[in-house]
Amino acid sequence: MQPVEIDAYHIDKALVRASFNRAANTYDAAAVLQKLVQSEMLSRLDLVKIKPKAILDAGCGTGHGSFELQRRYRNAQVFSLDIALGMLQKTRLQQPYLRRLLSAEKLICADIESLPIADNSMGMVWSNLALQWCNNLDAAFGEFARVLQPEGLIMFSTFGPDTLKELRAATSSSKQMHGNTHVSRFIDMHDIGDALIRSGFSAPALDVESYTLTYDDVKAVMTDLKNIGAHNATAGRNRGLAGKGFLQNLTQNYEQFRTGLKEDGGKLPATFEVIYGHAWKAATKPLQEDGYAPISFINKKLG
Repeated sequence: MQPVEIDAYHIDKALVRASFNRAANTYDAAAVLQKLVQSEMLSRLDLVKIKPKAILDAGCGTGHGSFELQRRYRNAQVFSLDIALGMLQKTRLQQPYLRRLLSAEKLICADIESLPIADNSMGMVWSNLALQWCNNLDAAFGEFARVLQPEGLIMFSTFGPDTLKELRAATSSSKQMHGNTHVSRFIDMHDIGDALIRSGFSAPALDVESYTLTYDDVKAVMTDLKNIGAHNATAGRNRGLAGKGFLQNLTQNYEQFRTGLKEDGGKLPATFEVIYGHAWKAATKPLQEDGYAPISFINKKLG
C-alpha cells in the first residue's frame, strides 16, 4: 500500500481555533491592516445598490465588521460567524448599544467551509481576511453560494501569494530552517476567480493591493502576528519549540530587507498582498465563462 502523501500546507483547523481564542484580547490593538481592509471594503459597498434582509459576516473576528454592517443596513439581521469562540465572546462584549441587535442567537461558532446555515437565507455574505484559513476554497465558495439567496452578493478580501514574502524568504534561505513550512500558502487571484465561477457566481470582479507594515525588528513582526492569532498552522510546521539558532538565523536573514540603516531609523518591512473580490449569485441567467476585472497594483506603506 502506498503511503498517503500529506500536503505540508494543509491548515490544522484545531490549531487555528486555539490560536484565535488566545488572541481574542490582543487582536484589536494589533489588527491595523484588518481595520484598513475593512474600511476599504465598506467604501466599495457605497457603489452597490443592495438592501439585504440578512447578512453573514463570515470570519467576524472581534465583530467590528458586523457592527459596521449593522449601522449601514439598520433593517437587516447581521449574523456573526467565527471558528473561535473567544472571538465571538469578544464580539458580544463590545459595542453595548448594539448588543440587542447582535443577540446570542446571531453569533455562530463554525468553520466557513461547513456553514450551519439554511439554504438561500442570506442576502449578502461578507468576509474580511478569513478565506486564507481555508483548505478548500471551492468548499467555502460553495457554502457561500448555498446560503445566499438568488442575486445575493458575496464581498470578501483575502491574502495573495506575495503576503509575508520577506518572512518566507528569510525562513527559506537557511539550512537550519529547511524541511518545515513557516508561512502559509496563499492563493493567486486568478485561481480565486476560477473558484468563484465554479461555485456558480456571475462575473466576479477582483483586484489586488499591496500594503507594507514596518517594524523596528523581527521580534515586533512575530509579536504582531501572534497578537492577531496568525500562527503557523500548516501541517509541515516544526512541532517543537523554536530554538535560539532558529531565531538568530531568522533575524540575520530578515535584515537584508531593512530600508536604511537601523541606527538611522531604518525599518523592516512586512508585505501583505490583499485580494478584494465581489460577485453575485446567479438567478436564472447562464453563468459567464470569463470576465473578472484586471489586476491593479497599488503599494501603500503603513507606519
